[in-house]
Amino acid sequence: MEGAAGSTSTAEDEVVGLASDLIRIDSTNTGDPDTLAGERAAAEYVAGKLAEVGLEPIYLESGAPGRGNVIARLPGADPQRGGLLVHGHLDVVPADAAEWAVHPFSGEVRDGYLWGRGAIDMKDMLAMTIAVARRFRRDGVIPPRDLVFAFLADEEAGGLQGSGWLVKHRPELFEGCTEAISEVGGFSLTIHPGRRLYPIEIAEKGIAWMRLRARARAGHGSMIHEDNAVTALCEAVARLGNHRFPVVMTPAVQEFLTAIGEETGLDFLGEDLDGALAKLGGLARIVGATLRDTANPTMLDAGYKANVIPSTAEAVVDCRVLPGRQAAFEREVDELLGPEVTREWVVNLPSVQTTFDGELVAAMNAAIQQEDPGARTIPYMLSGGTDAKAFSQLGMRCFGFSPLRLPPDLDFAALFHGVDERVPLDGLIFGTRVLDRFLRSC
Repeated sequence: MEGAAGSTSTAEDEVVGLASDLIRIDSTNTGDPDTLAGERAAAEYVAGKLAEVGLEPIYLESGAPGRGNVIARLPGADPQRGGLLVHGHLDVVPADAAEWAVHPFSGEVRDGYLWGRGAIDMKDMLAMTIAVARRFRRDGVIPPRDLVFAFLADEEAGGLQGSGWLVKHRPELFEGCTEAISEVGGFSLTIHPGRRLYPIEIAEKGIAWMRLRARARAGHGSMIHEDNAVTALCEAVARLGNHRFPVVMTPAVQEFLTAIGEETGLDFLGEDLDGALAKLGGLARIVGATLRDTANPTMLDAGYKANVIPSTAEAVVDCRVLPGRQAAFEREVDELLGPEVTREWVVNLPSVQTTFDGELVAAMNAAIQQEDPGARTIPYMLSGGTDAKAFSQLGMRCFGFSPLRLPPDLDFAALFHGVDERVPLDGLIFGTRVLDRFLRSC
């Protein structure tokens, strides 16, 4: 592997330790300024590792104290080419240690895995990026074009205090970047023994966190009370939560299902689409959510005393909207809610999509196949959202490419925001080799 490894295999040697260190830094993002841990310590760690080899990282806080970000640029051989942004988020979602087999911030290595909150979302990719950036600088590797490395705050709460703030207030940090890669793509999906597909994210649904509110007349809990805000809200929430939005075949989903059908012989064009998807195992949850809009109630808030009927009741709904569906989605939601319940957007971030073609896609495919001969890359849509929503506003083509080779029986989708999050050590080392090859040829 001479082209990628150079004179040593330092990046592969470093990556597990880097990821473990990052996991041990509690960068929990609760979405509440009073309870979040903040990303400053993680950002300072990253900046130190980059500066250690002679890179010149910029540390800055976005929107609020402690919301640390790190940006570093490695000049490429052709300054006339558009640069490539390699970005990832430093924050993680909360974890309850009582539910875990290991402490979620231990960064423990056990049974061939690195365990902890952020192991796959997404301190693994941060570690791979740091390891490769350090190798390039240490070995004097000059990439084909400028590489901009960004380590960001607040992605887990929509990125408003991270990538969104940076795009709005410091866009010059990303000057010249025309394409970007980040999380949730390039992971392996074993179809048959020895045959792996690697989905590359080319699209993601919009994020729309919606607050619902019902207002009515307050009163005594012992009385007959037909005008009840809690009742009105709960009925509307139940209608919305039980509703199934129509199936919409976007180009990314169609391409994915066509490729899967070619590999498996499954029929995704027949009447039993859900039955065919179920045969994909854990991936079915991700793919199934990209066939339609979703609106899942997540929070309820009403009342202050058992015998008082409150005048207001509120709920929060996590909505994910397919590209091109925002207006139709809102009409459908309003019909379900009815006139007694109002809505407002807490967060409303657009969908993102590009096409599965071009030199960058070819470089991804080549890097994967050099490390896993016979593998195939295929496009797909992510049901969640990433910081690509902010960077697409600067005109970048955004992809999910965080390479990992996974055991066939690992339920990868369940690990995101789940208990006992972990990443296989050999998968992490594989991903570092792929990322190295890719960034040398991108």
